[in-house]
Amino acid sequence: MSDQFTEITNESWFSRIGSSIKGILTGIVLILVAFPILFLNEGRAVKRYKTLKEGGSNVVSVSTDTLNAENEGKLVHLSGMAQTQDTLTDPTFDVSINAIKLNRIVKMYQWEQKSEKKSEKKLGGGTTTTTTYTYNKVWSDSLIDSGSFKNKAGHENPSTMLYKSEEQLATDVSMGKYELSRDLVTKISGYSTLKIDPKEAKIPNEIKAKANFYNGGFYMGKSSQSPQIGDMQVTFQVIKPTEVSIVAKQAGKSLESYKTEVGGSILLLQMGTADAKTMFDQAQADNTKLTWLLRGLGFILMVVGFTVFFKPLSVLADVIPFIGNLIEGGVLLVALMFSAMLSSITIAIGWIVYRPILGIGLLVVAGISSYLIFGRIKAGKVKRQERLAELDMSMPA
Repeated sequence: MSDQFTEITNESWFSRIGSSIKGILTGIVLILVAFPILFLNEGRAVKRYKTLKEGGSNVVSVSTDTLNAENEGKLVHLSGMAQTQDTLTDPTFDVSINAIKLNRIVKMYQWEQKSEKKSEKKLGGGTTTTTTYTYNKVWSDSLIDSGSFKNKAGHENPSTMLYKSEEQLATDVSMGKYELSRDLVTKISGYSTLKIDPKEAKIPNEIKAKANFYNGGFYMGKSSQSPQIGDMQVTFQVIKPTEVSIVAKQAGKSLESYKTEVGGSILLLQMGTADAKTMFDQAQADNTKLTWLLRGLGFILMVVGFTVFFKPLSVLADVIPFIGNLIEGGVLLVALMFSAMLSSITIAIGWIVYRPILGIGLLVVAGISSYLIFGRIKAGKVKRQERLAELDMSMPA
């Protein structure tokens, strides 16, 4: 079930100019933020690459059945069954199980607001914006603040949740003769659904009047077939003893983070059985993926920053919407070109600091981008001067 609320607003040309001028500062901030993200990311990427290369050449594969004192302080690789004797208990619902992780998931039936905007430019530079707010009932694991809704009437959500989601981790997790640090336990994944046995679990006294067992969990409300706003459902997930592969430092019986000579750290865990090479290859692939994601983030921040910075130009031209659209397209093109140039230069400087040869190559790319940008600008000036000269010659004396 959903309903809609539509709001139509108008903004004058003068108001849009004022807003766009105020936005110039935002554009500058976004551009300035992009530089350190791009530069520091290159340093992080190189450091991580060297860290993993060092680790890959020093790692020693060991058996989980024996604890060799000769490997003390060394980087070791091992595969085996991660297990625990701990019993994890949810005290509220009296759910207990021998497991590495126990996760309580609480969801509440609530109203959710989504909005969609469509703006239309008018002759004279003003705009008419139609905003459509859509309201749907959804199950959410977090509290949705209905006080911020545009149309609050009939869409009120409860202000609190009686229970919240909660994850528990076993304290003592081992792999053969070795003990896993909490950081390693946190990396273990692969939750499966835990079906609650009504004979063993309990319904808390404060909700007995409106709660029952449902679909392997608990339901709080009149009817699970016809949920009402404020109804809640509680389910559980569990990670039981499972096969994992680890690369870490042997510190006595413990497996902990390993510090490399280049200043990085190594603490790898992969589900299932994997050899050391596979794990380091995967870690390098993850590093490459993160590097490109952060490069993309820096580039996008620059594009948005330049677009916002030059926004007043397109708003000024919006007196005639057709011309404004052309200028807006030109602003986007300039933003893309400047962002490509400055991003390449920033990344190149980062590589010059950490890897000079590749950095010089990137500077060449940045130089070509700069030449194309300023070449186009210069060509445009020449064409305008030629047109002005032609007009002067065609005018009668």
